[in-house]
Amino acid sequence: MCSSLYLSNERKAEKNGQDKLFFTRHAAKNAIYAGITAGTVFLYSPSMYAETNTETEDNSTVSTVALPEITVEDSREKKPVYSGSDGQVLETNHAGFLGDKDTLDNPFSAISYTDKYIQDQQSSDISDVISATDPSVNSTNTSGESRESYSIRGFSFNSNDATVNGLVGMAPYYRSATEMYESVDVQKGPSAMLNGMSPSGSISGSVNLVTKRAGEEPLTRLTTKYVSDSQVGGSVDISRRYGQDKQFGVRVNGAYLSGDGTIDNQENETQLGAIALDWRSDRVRLSADIYHTKENVDAPTRGITIATGLDIPSPPSNDTLLNPSWNFYENETKGAMVRGEFDINDQVTAYAAAGITKWNYIGISADKAEVTNSAGDIDTTLGGVDDDNQRTSLEMGLNGHFQTGTVNHQIATNITRYEEEYNLHAKRLSGTYSTNIYNTVWGSRPDFDAQAVTAISETTTKTTLSSYGLADTLSFAEDKYQLTLGARYQQVKTKSTGYMSRGSRTLLVNDKYDKSAITPSAALLVKLTDNLSVYTNYIEGLSEGDTAPTTADNSGEIFSPYKTKQKEVGLKLDRGTFTHTVSIYEIEKPSSYTDADTNIFGYYGEQRNRGVEWSFFGTPVENIRLMGGLAHVEADLTSTEDGDNDDNQSAGVPKWQAKLGAEWDTPFVENLTLIVNANSLSKQYLENDNERSIPGYTIFGLGARYVTSVNQRPLTIRANINNLMDKDAWTTASYNDLGLVEGRSLTLSASMDF
Repeated sequence: MCSSLYLSNERKAEKNGQDKLFFTRHAAKNAIYAGITAGTVFLYSPSMYAETNTETEDNSTVSTVALPEITVEDSREKKPVYSGSDGQVLETNHAGFLGDKDTLDNPFSAISYTDKYIQDQQSSDISDVISATDPSVNSTNTSGESRESYSIRGFSFNSNDATVNGLVGMAPYYRSATEMYESVDVQKGPSAMLNGMSPSGSISGSVNLVTKRAGEEPLTRLTTKYVSDSQVGGSVDISRRYGQDKQFGVRVNGAYLSGDGTIDNQENETQLGAIALDWRSDRVRLSADIYHTKENVDAPTRGITIATGLDIPSPPSNDTLLNPSWNFYENETKGAMVRGEFDINDQVTAYAAAGITKWNYIGISADKAEVTNSAGDIDTTLGGVDDDNQRTSLEMGLNGHFQTGTVNHQIATNITRYEEEYNLHAKRLSGTYSTNIYNTVWGSRPDFDAQAVTAISETTTKTTLSSYGLADTLSFAEDKYQLTLGARYQQVKTKSTGYMSRGSRTLLVNDKYDKSAITPSAALLVKLTDNLSVYTNYIEGLSEGDTAPTTADNSGEIFSPYKTKQKEVGLKLDRGTFTHTVSIYEIEKPSSYTDADTNIFGYYGEQRNRGVEWSFFGTPVENIRLMGGLAHVEADLTSTEDGDNDDNQSAGVPKWQAKLGAEWDTPFVENLTLIVNANSLSKQYLENDNERSIPGYTIFGLGARYVTSVNQRPLTIRANINNLMDKDAWTTASYNDLGLVEGRSLTLSASMDF
C-alpha cells in the first residue's frame, strides 16, 4: 500500500480502515521513528520542507508548510504507534475477541505498551511494565517474590490469567520475562464477554501479551545488563525474513541474568529462550511460538503477618531478609502455541489458535511468619511444595463486517476451551524458627530430610472452561455513534481428588463442580469530534462459585459462578500528540459467608469499588513526554457478616494513587534523554475491620537514555535508579500481609544492533 502523508494538526485518513497516523508540526522530527515502529518505511529530514507565505482572497497571509510526497510501504504485521509517545505506546488497544481498536474507538479504558517502552523501563517482568505509570495498577514493589503481584482498580489480578496473543493460560506461570514480547495490552475492569472467564477468576481487568515477530529489516541486537546489587546478564534478539516476498519470518530471543539482589542473602537467576515463526500470503497468516523460562531464587520474599492486637511496628531497613535465608524456589515453564488466520473474502476472516504449557515448581518457604510482640520478634514455620500442571487452550472464531442500510456492523464470534490439570504435593515441616525483624539471624540451614512431617497434602485438580461469545458493533452516522452489544455463555467444570490438610486432620478430597452462566455486555461510544470521544459500558466478570462448608446447614451446596458487574462512563481526548482519558466507574463483587441467624451459607455481602481515574500520555510540549495519572477508589464493604465491617475500606486497597513518568530530550546533548519518575499512594488497611493500617509512601526514580553509534552500529545506553531516596516502607505482600518496598537499585544496560 502506498500513500502520501502531510504534516497536520488534524487526524488523517484511516489506514486499512483502522490504523490512523497523524503528526503535528512540532513532532515532525519524530516521524521517521513513528513510521518505522508502525511497520512503515519512509525517508524524512527537516530540510525536506520549507515554510512559505500564501496570500488569500481577502489579502491576508497564511503560513503553510509544504512537503514533498513521502512514500509509505505498509506492513500489516505491525501496529501503529502513537506519534507523541516516542514509540512507547500503541495507537490501538486489544479488546478481546473484538480485535484491535483505535484508542478513540474503544469503549473501554485501555492502554498498550510497546517493546520500546519495555526496553526503556528496563522491566524485568510484566508487573514492572503495567504498574510503572498507570495509577489504576498497584504493585507490591517488593523484590524476590515467587510470583508477580498487582491489582487493577482495587481488585487483585492473578498473573496466570494473562493471555498470550489472546490465548488464555499460555503465559509463563507465576512470572513472565519481558524479552519475548513486542507489546503488552491492559484493559481495566471485568472482561468476561471479551475474553471468557479467567482460569484463576481474576475480575479486575485483562492483560494480553503479544509475542515478537520478525520485522521487515534484519535485526541482530545484543544487550548487556547489570542490576543491583550484583546481578549480571544479557539478552539477544535476532530477526530475519526469508523468501522472494519475505513471507517467512524467524525471531529468536534469549536472556540470562544472575546474581545478588537488593535484599541480604537473596540471589536470583532467570533464563529465557523463545522462538517465533510466521508465514504470510495475501489471505493466509500462520504463526508459531515456542518458549522456555526458568527462575531460581535463594532466600525469596514471602512476607510476614502481625499478631492480632499488636500495633504494626516501624519497618526495618529495606535490605532486611524477613524470611529464612535457606528458603528457595525453582520455577520452570515450557510452552508452545500455533495460530492461523484466513481472509475468506474482504469482509470475513476466520482464525484458530491452540497452545500447551507445562509447569514445574519446587521450593521451601515460610508457611507462616508472624511478629509476636512489639519488640519485633518473629516466629516462622516452613512448608515444602512440589507442584506441576499442564494447560491446554483452544480458540477459534470469525470476524466480519457488513452494512445494512446506513448501519455498519462489525461482527465477532468465537469459541474457547481451556483445560488444566494441577498436581499439588506439599509438606508442612515441624519446628519453629525465631529471630527479630531488626536483627535477623537465621543460622545454618536445617536438615529438612530429617524433619517429621506434620501434615500431608496431595491433590489433583482438573479444570475445564468452555465458552461461546457473540458481539456486534453497530456504527451510525459515519461511525460517529458506535454501539457494541455482546454476550458469552460460559461453562465451568472442576474436579479435585486426593488429600487435603485441614488443621490437624487429613481429609480425603473428592469434589466436583459443574456450572454455567451467561455474561452480557453493552457499550456506547460517541465521537463528538475527530479527537474527542465519550463512552459508557456495562460489562461483567465471572468467577467460580463457592461450595457451602460442612458447618453450614446447606453443607455441600454448589453455587453458580458469581458475577462481578461494572458500570463505567468516560472521556477520551486526543490532541494529536497528547492523549487524556478520564473515567468514572463502579464495580460490584459479591462475597459469601454463613449467616449467623440461619446458619445458611450464601452470597450476602459485597465489595463495591467506586473510582475516578485520569490518565495521560504523549508530548504536551516539544521534547517533553509525560505518562501517568491520578486514581481515587472507594472500596466499600457492604452487607458484611453481622454488619461489623459495613462501609469499611477493603484491606490492601489505597484510596489514592498518583504516578508520573517524565522524559526530556535535552537540547544541550543530542540524543540524550533524562527521565524522572514518581509513585505515590495513600495508606492501606491491614484487615477489613480497618483497625490497623500501613502508611502511604512516595518513591522517586531517575534515569537517562543515550543513543549513539559505534563503527556505524546503533548503540543505546540506559540507566535507571529506582527508590532514589532509599525509602524504608511497608507494603502489601503476595502471600502474607506485609513486605518491604524494594530499596534503592540501579539498572544499567547497553544495546547494540549488528
